[in-house]
Amino acid sequence: MPVRRLPFARRPWVLVNAVLGVAIAGGAMWAYMTFVKPDPSLAAANGGIRTVAVAQGKVTSTVSASGTVQSATTADPAFATNGTVSEVRVKVGDVVAKGAVLAKVDATAAKRQLTAAQADLDAATAALNRAEDAGSDTSDAEAQVTSAELEVEKAQEAVDGTTLKAPIAGTVVAVNGSVGSSSGASSSGGSTSGGPTSGATTSGSTGGSSSSTGGSTSSSAGFIQLADLSKLEVSAAVAETDATKLKAGQTASVSWNALAGATATAKLGSIDPNATTSNNVVTYGVIFTLDDLPDGVRAGQTVNVSVTVGEADNVIYVNPAALTTVGARQTVIAVRNGQQETRSVEIGLTGDQGVEITSGLQVGEQVVLKTSSSGTSGNGGPGGGLPGGGGFPGGGGAPAGGGVRGGGAAPAGGGR
Repeated sequence: MPVRRLPFARRPWVLVNAVLGVAIAGGAMWAYMTFVKPDPSLAAANGGIRTVAVAQGKVTSTVSASGTVQSATTADPAFATNGTVSEVRVKVGDVVAKGAVLAKVDATAAKRQLTAAQADLDAATAALNRAEDAGSDTSDAEAQVTSAELEVEKAQEAVDGTTLKAPIAGTVVAVNGSVGSSSGASSSGGSTSGGPTSGATTSGSTGGSSSSTGGSTSSSAGFIQLADLSKLEVSAAVAETDATKLKAGQTASVSWNALAGATATAKLGSIDPNATTSNNVVTYGVIFTLDDLPDGVRAGQTVNVSVTVGEADNVIYVNPAALTTVGARQTVIAVRNGQQETRSVEIGLTGDQGVEITSGLQVGEQVVLKTSSSGTSGNGGPGGGLPGGGGFPGGGGAPAGGGVRGGGAAPAGGGR
């Protein structure tokens, strides 16, 4: 008589999976009871929430910005007389004294005009003399002499304008023309800008358009560009909220990106009264005057500037991430004996790494740090008992949200 096999005997893996399912279910229940519903007194210690101790020490607030080294005094002299450049006496890198001849244009036409104007003046003067000798009315003759004198002055200025001289002592940083080219003269005759402390725009002796070292650019470039490289400053831009914390005379520290270990002290010379808006971001230009120059410093180098705008010594403070601000009210979540309580606090100086607490907390107390997750609902920690909002990462009783990976009672979510 044939032996009848039971279904489990014909399919032994069903029995094995059943046993595994029971074991996994038991393990999941144990994990839930152990991790998802911890004792409240152990929540902080077990990492359910992130806390930090209230500390005592120094709170410092700074304003930082990146900037560029530039000359405190620059000049862009340009020819006052149009013509063909006949001579360029300097090249980039040359150091020149104030009043040195930089370049010339062909003065032939200008001198011819001066000769003609002088001849007209001589004739007008002679006519005036004849009228005076004759005892007749000299009004018209005097007017002719005055007009002729003005023409001579203009012609002389045109001759003088064929020679370009340095309005300041400095280094030639650009030559914007060559022999045979047009002088590109305009009525402005170039510009100068800057100052050792103000950084404000000033018109030079050559007159014309101005350029600002506080973030604006010159309206035109001269034939030669000069810079006093012995007096350097830093031009930077700060956010509008930071600009309200700054005032002229504040001390700053400067570090160089291209010069390892190079630092210097500086003073805030000026804050641009006009804002600059780019991509809806409002900034204000600032100028820092350098007290000393480290070796290797050159105009155009990038630097980082930091100004200390507030300090508070030996004060109680917390990490800024522990504070919640609603209107004018500040609160923290303090942890006492494993229990969380919302507590109002009063703050003082808001620093870069900490916020001064003037009342509401004591040194050593634990406060909860806010996280990027949505709230503290669940089982005593952000998002749930453990990261992911459930017992384990993934948001369920175990990884991937089920008993084991795959989401079912056994691997791959099925019986086998």
